[in-house]
Amino acid sequence: MNERKSEAGLPECSCCQKTKVRGGREYRDLMNRLSRIEGQVRGIRGMVEKDTYCTDILVQVAAVGAALNSFNKVLLANHIRTCVAEDIRAGKDETIDELVAALQKLMK
Repeated sequence: MNERKSEAGLPECSCCQKTKVRGGREYRDLMNRLSRIEGQVRGIRGMVEKDTYCTDILVQVAAVGAALNSFNKVLLANHIRTCVAEDIRAGKDETIDELVAALQKLMK
């Protein structure tokens, strides 16, 4: 496989060369989820600033983790339904390897 190199001579991630145009509903859903997660993180920061009891903060951190996992599930499902399916139909089987690598990173 011919790997792209950056100006510094380092290998570039192949996924960095790709983009995905998201439809209105998908885009809005993802952005709304991220906005809620940002709000939760700001809330945790406020809890720390107010010296909130540790276990109360830990519960909120767990909620952020669950929200990020949910975001990942939605994004992954959309990716498989669109990008992966389209690439396989076009004969780009390397997309399967890319998906496997992404799943391995997510499951650490």
